[in-house]
Amino acid sequence: MPIATPESYAEMIDKAKAGTFAFPAINVTSSQTVTAALRGFAEAESDGILQVSVGGGEYASGSTIKDRVAGTVALARYAHEVAKNYGVTVALHTDHCVKENLDSWVRPLLALEAEEVAAGKNPTFQSHMFDGSTVPLEENLVIAEELLALSQQARTILEIEIGVVGGEEDGHEAAINEKLYTTPEDGLATARALGTGEKGRYLTALTFGNVHGVYKPGAVRLRPELLGQIQEAVGAEVGKDKPFDLVFHGGSGSTSEEVGTAVDNGVIKMNIDTDTQYAFTRPVVDHMLKNYDGVLKIDGEVGNKKAYDPRAWGKAAEAGMAARVVEACEWLRSAGKKL
Repeated sequence: MPIATPESYAEMIDKAKAGTFAFPAINVTSSQTVTAALRGFAEAESDGILQVSVGGGEYASGSTIKDRVAGTVALARYAHEVAKNYGVTVALHTDHCVKENLDSWVRPLLALEAEEVAAGKNPTFQSHMFDGSTVPLEENLVIAEELLALSQQARTILEIEIGVVGGEEDGHEAAINEKLYTTPEDGLATARALGTGEKGRYLTALTFGNVHGVYKPGAVRLRPELLGQIQEAVGAEVGKDKPFDLVFHGGSGSTSEEVGTAVDNGVIKMNIDTDTQYAFTRPVVDHMLKNYDGVLKIDGEVGNKKAYDPRAWGKAAEAGMAARVVEACEWLRSAGKKL
């Protein structure tokens, strides 16, 4: 199947919420990582989400060019073509756009997609994230309301962040403290400003101690039960069960129990980047160390073309990352549940 349509993306989310499972959202930065993620989804027989960060988009345009829109669109167009061969439905998403990057990244993408929709086409991407964690909640929600309206014109879904994710990603860094825990009051303010679907569908990243980066299990204090408390408080006001479609950020080092509790409380999307970066790179290290005299022209020798051909170590990298994607699908219960 091709990349998700607006209708099939909504169906994916509805199915995940009804079936109490979530989709891995895998950050991609190159054609190889796109292929690796697609392979992992196909092997797990799971639908999924490919997402591009601002840094990933810049890198994909060429490390000396750093055109975030061009690189982001290029990855999407590559995915649109190759995803046809993998037998799963995959949505495309842009990840963590902070306020200062809106005008140079997400707003131009939404404008492009609005033009596509006006011409009778489907939008290139299916969702975009506005990360308002760097501004006060009131300002966060004002911007989110504006972007939600633009998303409706582009037939895309908006993702927002209510709370703060600790650690560092794409140059944005947040301290690890009590600000990492969204409150029920924050959830109520969100529902009052954006509605719970009547103004347009959106995904919500509520924070419960999440931290970007590399941490061993137990190093970060996650409280996924907080998600249930917020869903209950907002649900009581609006008359809906689990009114938010939730997103889990900063999950590296999480235990299977923590992930399971988050999914039980309405998480339908979990971002995965750090772990898949390592899974992609680790087999390359193994290849280079085992084939040292083949990948280098030592003492005037010619090396071994079969060893230094990028396809040799690229296949190993792809397989390693794909295996980690399969593991994520199993943890999130999406394996075997493709549309």
